[in-house]
Amino acid sequence: MSAFWIALQFLTIFPVQLKSVPSPLQNARALLFYPVIGLLIGGILYAVVSLFHALPAVLLATICLILWVWLTGGLHLDGLADTADAWVGGFGDKDRTLSIMKDPSCGPIGVLSLIVLCLLKWSCLYVLIDKNLQVYLLMFPVWGRLAPLYLFLTTTYVRSHGLGTQMAQYLPRPLAWGILLIALLICLLGGIKAAVAMVFASAVLWYLRRKFIQRIGGITGDTIGASIEMVEAVSLSSLVICSFYL
Repeated sequence: MSAFWIALQFLTIFPVQLKSVPSPLQNARALLFYPVIGLLIGGILYAVVSLFHALPAVLLATICLILWVWLTGGLHLDGLADTADAWVGGFGDKDRTLSIMKDPSCGPIGVLSLIVLCLLKWSCLYVLIDKNLQVYLLMFPVWGRLAPLYLFLTTTYVRSHGLGTQMAQYLPRPLAWGILLIALLICLLGGIKAAVAMVFASAVLWYLRRKFIQRIGGITGDTIGASIEMVEAVSLSSLVICSFYL
C-alpha cells in the first residue's frame, strides 16, 4: 500500500507520514492510485454537499469549490497558471516555454486563467447542486486524475530529471492501461450524461496532448497539472449543459 500513501501525500493535503523516501518504482506505481485519490476527493465533496443540502445552492457551491481547491493544496491550479504563462510568454519557442514554467512567479495570464477556470467551476457547481445532480461529483476528480495516466502512457516526459522522469521510466504500462480502461467503463454507469461529458473531456485531453507535443515535444509536471484542471472543468461543464437537453 506504500504507493497509495505516496499518491495520497502528493495529491492532497492529508498529513501522510512516509516511513522512508519512496523509490523510483514506488513513485511510478503511485500513478496507478491517482484515480482512487480522485474518488476519495469526489466522495468528500459529495458527502459535504449531501450533508449541508439545506443551504442555498449559491453558498454550497462556494463551499464545495473552496473545499475542492483546499483538498488538493492548489497543486494543479499552480500547474495551470504556469502553463498558461509559459504558453503565452514562450512565443512558440520550446526552451523559452520550459524556462518560464520553472519561474515560481505568476504572471497576468496565469492569474487570468485561474479566475476563468474557478468561475467556470463555481457556476457549474451551482447549477449541479441546484438540479440535485451532486452524485456526479464522485466522477469529475476521477476523470481529472486519469489524465496523468493517459499522458504518461502516450507522451514523452521532456524534463531529464525529477519525479516525472521516474514515473515515465518505471510505470507498469500494461496495468496502467487496464486501470485506465476499467475506470472509464465504470464512469459510464453514470448514464448518457456521464458518457457525453467523458467524450468531451477526452477530446480536450487529446487536443492538449497534441499542443504539448507541438510546442515542447511532450509533457512536464505543470502541463499535467493543467490537464487535470482542464479535464475536470470540461467534464463538469459538459455534464451540466447536457442536463438541460438529455
